[in-house]
Parts: sequence; C-alpha cells; structure tokens
Amino acid sequence: MKLITDKTVLLTGATGGIGVYIARILAQERSTVIAVSRSQEKLDKICGEIEDIGGKAIGINFDISQVTELPTLLDKIYKVTEKIDILINNAAIEKYRPFQHYTLADIQSILTTNLITGMELTRLVLPDMLAHNSGHIVNIASGSGKKGAPYNSIYSASKAGLIMWTDSVRQELADSNVGISIVCPGYTNTGMFHAFGLPAPKLARISQPEEVANAVLTAIKQNQAELMLDGILTKLLFSNIQLFPQFGDLIYQWIGLTKLNKTCAENQIRDA
Repeated sequence: MKLITDKTVLLTGATGGIGVYIARILAQERSTVIAVSRSQEKLDKICGEIEDIGGKAIGINFDISQVTELPTLLDKIYKVTEKIDILINNAAIEKYRPFQHYTLADIQSILTTNLITGMELTRLVLPDMLAHNSGHIVNIASGSGKKGAPYNSIYSASKAGLIMWTDSVRQELADSNVGISIVCPGYTNTGMFHAFGLPAPKLARISQPEEVANAVLTAIKQNQAELMLDGILTKLLFSNIQLFPQFGDLIYQWIGLTKLNKTCAENQIRDA
C-alpha cells in the first residue's frame, strides 16, 4: 500500500501514549482516522486536534477488552464508512509485578487487550480486505516480546505472541495485496519508566514517539514485515539470545533493566 491518503484507518488506543502521535501523523497524511478509546474526553481532544490540522476524525468510545462485543464496534464503524483500509492494533496495558503477585484478572486483562483483541479485530476485518485485495494491518509490539522482561512477564508474553502471530499471518497473506507488519518501538519517553521518573537502562536507545509514528507509516507504505526502533546493540542482543539465553539474562542485569523493572513493579504496587 503505497499511499494512505483518503484511506480509512481504525486505530485502537488512540488517546494514550504513542497512539496520539500515530493519530496526528495519519491526519497529516489526509487519512480518515477512526479513533477508538475508553475516554470520551480524550477522544474529543484528539479528534479536535486532527480536524484543526485539516484531517478527518471519528471518535468512538469503546472498551476493546470486551472481545465478544467487537462486532458491535464494527457495526458502529460501518455506519459511518464503507470499509476499513488499515487497522492499527495499538492499544495495550502494562503492569509490572513479580509473577506470583499477578492475579488471574491481571493475566486475563493484559493478554486480552494486548493480544486477543488485536487478533479478533483482524479476524473480523480481514475477509473484507481480502475481498478488495487491498489493506494493511499494523501491530504495535515491543522489544519485551523479543526477550522476556523480568517483572513484566505477562506483557512480554502478550507481545511475543503478537510478534509470532503477525509473522504467521504475513506468510498466509503473501499471495495477496493485504499486508501485515509488526512495529517494536523500544524505549520511548511515553513509557512506564519515564512516568516514574526513572532513567532508561544503560546503552538503551530512547525513541521519540514521533519516530514510532513515522515507523508505522513506513511499515504501511513499504509493506515492511518488521520495524525495530531499538539501537544496534539491542538488535545484536536479540539476534543472539535464542542461541545464548543466559547471556541475554546477564546483559539485562548489566544494563540495569532487571533493576529498573523491579523498581517499576515496586512503584506500581505502592501506588495501587
């Protein structure tokens, strides 16, 4: 899909973190942004921003974690547009904990929002894309899906699942003009560590949210299989940990990631 001008884009998690920046850059490309979020106030704000820069926006207040109700969401969307050209599964939740401190509700909510909802939305929109032989899906993952992050195990599991599922579906779509991409932002200044005022791990590359938004555009326009915004050292680590997993553990300890995530967990438990 070379151009996205005049395309209709369904964006989940449109009002938080990098979602706002993705919405803005889509508007600059003159796409129609269907922004989905649970916060009507934030939806009104981002839709107003999009319209102020000459874009088109439709805000839909919806809790996408209610997976069985997603057909209802699509019914609402199809009342205002004929089809969805691009789906961006961006919504995600992250909760730091020692694994034994997660509740079953925590596990279910993280896996549902971060993985199952994206799968189900894709399952529902893909037949129409294939019928038109056109469309693109972008899934926002994380480096935590490449190498398990201590004290963030459920999030890591959800993102690893997202990466592998995207890889599988991409191969199924190889003979069509429908694309699917994964984008791994790495550390951004919209992340949890930043919210707690904590420094990123040593040697970590901090991506600006605008970079992530641009990566999403590149993935769509160039039909990229995967885009990682991590630095070269992190990419080298990810390329070797399958052969030497304990080496990866030592690197995470050395750069301070294990300690950082433990501190995030302590802060989240304290603030809960």
